[in-house]
Amino acid sequence: MAQQPAIPPTPQVTEPTPAPSEFIEKQESYFAPISSSSSKDSTAFANDRARARSRSPKSLVTNGAQPAQQPKKPPPTAFPTTNGTANGHLSPSSAASSASSYWRTISRSPSPLGLIPIHRSWRTFIHRHEIPRKALHLSIGFFTLNLYSRGVSTQSIHPYLLGALIPIASMDYLRHTFPASNRFYIRVLGALMRESEVEGWNGVIWYLLGAWTVLRFLPKDVGVMSVLLLSWCDTAASTVGRLYGRYTPRIRKGKSVAGSAAAMGVGILTAGLFWGWAVPKYGFDEGFMFDGNLRLPGVVREVLGWKGDEGTLGGWAALGIVGLWSGIVASASEVVDIFGWDDNLTIPVLSGIGLWGFFKVFC
Repeated sequence: MAQQPAIPPTPQVTEPTPAPSEFIEKQESYFAPISSSSSKDSTAFANDRARARSRSPKSLVTNGAQPAQQPKKPPPTAFPTTNGTANGHLSPSSAASSASSYWRTISRSPSPLGLIPIHRSWRTFIHRHEIPRKALHLSIGFFTLNLYSRGVSTQSIHPYLLGALIPIASMDYLRHTFPASNRFYIRVLGALMRESEVEGWNGVIWYLLGAWTVLRFLPKDVGVMSVLLLSWCDTAASTVGRLYGRYTPRIRKGKSVAGSAAAMGVGILTAGLFWGWAVPKYGFDEGFMFDGNLRLPGVVREVLGWKGDEGTLGGWAALGIVGLWSGIVASASEVVDIFGWDDNLTIPVLSGIGLWGFFKVFC
């Protein structure tokens, strides 16, 4: 008979060491006396924990579904520095580089602060409102009107303008060639400069070039009026545009409806002052295009069958039309941008062409 295998004795089971969770269960099974303040604290703590868990995106996982991936934000664009490495910041040296188009991408007014020392000391008076620069701008118009009242011919003025233009342009070239001279130039004339002119040509050069062009090639009244529009309308557009341009639509970068309206209004007043007061008081010249009367073109009068003085308008009506056209021309020339040229050049030249063409047709 086969021997049955011996049945081992029942092993003695030793109770294992309690797990940490069992300690917690035992501790939770005992409730000590709870005060009202601790009850509120525990309730608030439990509510906070519940709200925190409900707001976590991990709690949105149901039925084993994977949570939706949150779109990653693209890293911020790093601007390259002059040494070719990117550090995430704008390089001041690259901003001041004359080879870049930095100054064409920002409004000329106000220019960035920091390149001209005096602008940091007089932020409101010089940098923001440009009071010395505007005072010089305005004074040219009064100086021109004074020369006209004294009977000075434009043919005797433009040689002096050319004589001033050549050394000033040469000085500007030298200061861009030699950094030491540029620093001295900025220290002396910084109050009259914009910071965009530190690496660019001074606005005085374009001012003299524009005034010389209109006084040299256009009739006397048109040339004088073009300089007056440059002096007063440009200043009005800049001042009003800075103060109220943010409240009106923008025409283009740096140009607003408020500034253009100011240029047009001052242009109308300037035409009334010149042709309505200065010209009658100090007399007409033979070279004037506007003699106080406007006439329809001869072809139009022939078609209408008008003869003699028919189709002629004079007096305040003619002056009003000329003033309105002067305002329109001044406003348009202040707004337009021709290849990025300085408005001290484009305003007098375009205003002169507009007035010359108008008088050529109706005078």
